[in-house]
Amino acid sequence: MKRDDLKATLTARNREAKQLTQLERTRQRNPSDRHVISQAETELQRATMDATRTTRHLEETIDNFEKQKIKDIKVFRNSLYPPDYASRLDIVRANSKSPLQRSLSAKCVSGTGQVSTCRLRKDQQAEDDDEEDEDLDVTEEEN
Repeated sequence: MKRDDLKATLTARNREAKQLTQLERTRQRNPSDRHVISQAETELQRATMDATRTTRHLEETIDNFEKQKIKDIKVFRNSLYPPDYASRLDIVRANSKSPLQRSLSAKCVSGTGQVSTCRLRKDQQAEDDDEEDEDLDVTEEEN
């Protein structure tokens, strides 16, 4: 059906081009014959409307095809990686410091009296960072 739509659109455009050349030829040969020129203009308008209609229909067909293609790609992607599958980026973001944690670390360093707690946090974060570095080294060696 899509090939038929394309053929119909091309046929309508070719017909429109022929009607336009015929109108120009009629105007050059018989500039005083208003009746023949008027008929040629009417045929050109019909051909133009038909070409516009078929072009619009073809554009809708193409849009529907592209929408279906996107849906199919999403279904295929979701079959490979289910929606509940946590991506590596999400895991890294979850383990990274939040802005609130950064501000707490800065306050501890400035000397608010919670140095022991801050040192524990820093030691824990350093261990987490080391584990992430080891994970990255393993993945790089696998590649």
